[in-house]
Amino acid sequence: MKIGLFTDTYYPQINGVATSVLMLKKNLEMRGHKVYVFTTTDPKVDSKEKNVYRVPSIPFISARRVGMFYNPRLSKFIKKLGLDVIHTHTEFSLGIFGRAMAKELNIPFVHTYHTIYEDYTHYIAKLEVFDPIAKIAVRKLSIKFCSSADKVIVPTRKVKDLLLSYKLKQDISIIPTGIELNKFSKQNYNLKMVQELRNNLGFKESDKILLYIGRISKEKNIDEILIAMKSYFSDREDVKFILIGDGPEKSVLENKAKELGIGNKVIFAGERPWNEIHMYYQIGDVFVSASQSETQGLTYIEALASGVPVVAKADKCLGGVLQDNVNGYMFYNQEDLIIKLDSILYNELKRERLSASAMELTRKFSAEHFAYTVEQVYKDMIIKQKTYEKVSV
Repeated sequence: MKIGLFTDTYYPQINGVATSVLMLKKNLEMRGHKVYVFTTTDPKVDSKEKNVYRVPSIPFISARRVGMFYNPRLSKFIKKLGLDVIHTHTEFSLGIFGRAMAKELNIPFVHTYHTIYEDYTHYIAKLEVFDPIAKIAVRKLSIKFCSSADKVIVPTRKVKDLLLSYKLKQDISIIPTGIELNKFSKQNYNLKMVQELRNNLGFKESDKILLYIGRISKEKNIDEILIAMKSYFSDREDVKFILIGDGPEKSVLENKAKELGIGNKVIFAGERPWNEIHMYYQIGDVFVSASQSETQGLTYIEALASGVPVVAKADKCLGGVLQDNVNGYMFYNQEDLIIKLDSILYNELKRERLSASAMELTRKFSAEHFAYTVEQVYKDMIIKQKTYEKVSV
């Protein structure tokens, strides 16, 4: 098949959508398909990209970019490719462009709904009084775009339930994004390599490390973890907390940690290259998150694949990912968080058991399985369209 993927965010940007599209392209190509990505320009881009076409763009909210809604020159090129299916991964500029191209080419139009925009309206509505209006607007946008697709894909039941609550009538398939499991495996790293990385980040061999990897932004609810750490660190000298990533709240949270008196125990290490990020999971004893804005939580799956137990605030996206006392714990409040962290950090046998289970249970999230499942959706849609055209004739 010849497949067109349209997205506003793509490698080298670091976020769940960019990772999902990159994994899909790579693994569909491994299955013998020709895959073209249409996305936005980015100052960090590698000029050696293969079959990646970028439209002029400008920075947008939350470190994203927005490009042209329709590019006539690129449109002519796309029409010559002979695409069999178009798969969009955004409801904005490149998504609108992809939808228009699918209509002009009369080919199946598949859309993945990645982002719960209601959790991001604070970027648009700076004044709290306007936030309810912004939420209504993004719901309408979501319904309108998804309704125009022939098929909608979502990563978790949480997102499907949300779209159903919007009264969306389109056919919805749940297909979790896959990751390259082997890249995150503990077997790739020896104790010396891990300790050297820890040392470079300022940790002692005896330190117990809480780890967060991801965007440093308001919707990730990191301040809840910091507030809990004030009391947690008071009599636990050997515990440290490292956050790897960047975002609009980084300086705010750095100041918050200092105000709480825990600045010396919390390390904001900044962003790391995407192709190195798998190494940093190895330094953690427990991965922690209080985010309620995840659609799937790829960083949770990456942590588990790395053998790092996860302690995360209870959320619907964790269904099928996190199992209490099997590969980590969900927590509900500050006291609960502290109890569950202690139960892992100060019980080596339990930590080893959770680690082993974490790696075992992530096998279903392989990038290969992800690509295979999406491929079946494409094939079904192409067959349905051909059948419909025959009946119409």
